Amino acid sequence: MNCIFCDCIDSKDRFVAENELAFAIYDAFPVNEGHVLVIPKRHFRSFFEATQEEVAAIYDLLHEARALLEVRLKPDGYNVGVNIGEAAGQTVMHLHVHLIPRYRGDVENPRGGIRNLKKSLVPYDG
Repeated sequence: MNCIFCDCIDSKDRFVAENELAFAIYDAFPVNEGHVLVIPKRHFRSFFEATQEEVAAIYDLLHEARALLEVRLKPDGYNVGVNIGEAAGQTVMHLHVHLIPRYRGDVENPRGGIRNLKKSLVPYDG
């Protein structure tokens, strides 16, 4: 099996954080400065295949990575997201959770957050 995330497991020098079941690295193609991926060490595709222990490990690393970003970059907000399946934009078929720092002015109007990723038939006014 050829998986870029499985190949990263032995590259601990790239890790932002790690625990027994998951690791965090900076995204090679970041949406914003500080964009982190939290990745389980076990290879599987979907968030819905994760064990409760893996979900907890991912959650812990999201908090750890956020704490590091708060000190290093001081973002104004965050988006946290998971793409599940090709139709949702998943390109690497190994679960990974995006932690994307957001900064005032990084987009003209951030209202609606990730809802702005897809054109809607009905404008979001939420």
